[in-house]
Amino acid sequence: MNPQQNFENLNLELPPPPQPMGVYKPFLIVGNMAYVSGHGTFRTDGTLIKGRIGQDLNIEQGKLAAKQVGLSIISTLLDNLESLDRIERVVKVLGMVNCTPEFGKHPYIINGCSELFRNIWGQEHGVGVRSAVGMGSLPDNIPVEIEAQFLLK
Repeated sequence: MNPQQNFENLNLELPPPPQPMGVYKPFLIVGNMAYVSGHGTFRTDGTLIKGRIGQDLNIEQGKLAAKQVGLSIISTLLDNLESLDRIERVVKVLGMVNCTPEFGKHPYIINGCSELFRNIWGQEHGVGVRSAVGMGSLPDNIPVEIEAQFLLK
């Protein structure tokens, strides 16, 4: 199966593509690379999941929030590319986790997004390089923000 079919078979509902909350582009193509700006935890109704992991949200809620960010990124990709089949591979994911100082499971949280991408593009093309870091705060008190880079066909 191709990536678009893989995504459709997951039967997941996408949030609307987020609009910029500052002076930046949410999506940009340079050469054969697609860059997606930091995306937040938008639900399908357009509202935000909010809270700090380790304080307001537990680890499993944080992982689900990261998956929701992945869906927001997919929404932006489809809004700009029309099909996930235009993407050759995931190149890089940068995940930022709004968490308490003692929280240390940032990679587990960002797996929520990474596992989604792997399920769409497969092990070989859906897993790229990645960073997962903790933050003292994120915009609007969202628990996770993720940016990503993709190689285009």
